Amino acid sequence: MVSDRLQAWVRARFGPSEVETVLDLLTDLVPLAPGGTAESAERIQAAVVFLSDGDSRRFLDAVALAQQDWRDVLVAAGLADDDWADQLNSVLGGASPGRVRQ
Repeated sequence: MVSDRLQAWVRARFGPSEVETVLDLLTDLVPLAPGGTAESAERIQAAVVFLSDGDSRRFLDAVALAQQDWRDVLVAAGLADDDWADQLNSVLGGASPGRVRQ
């Protein structure tokens, strides 16, 4: 599951030939989310794509980091603090995840 707003961010920064692979790999990260909530999944996924900034190699490195320890990717992306939701909203727009890709 990838939120609509995160999908839009990915589509704007990755090449058309990469988008589906990126979204599939982000979906694979969902089980890492603490509590299994859509908000915690989006937080981890966003950290990964923010670190990549549209670069495939950096994206794969961030995915590997998240798979090792999801907390490390949150710290690296600046989403580990209590204001993480505000930061996501400022970058992605809107509020919490809406309809998500499954």
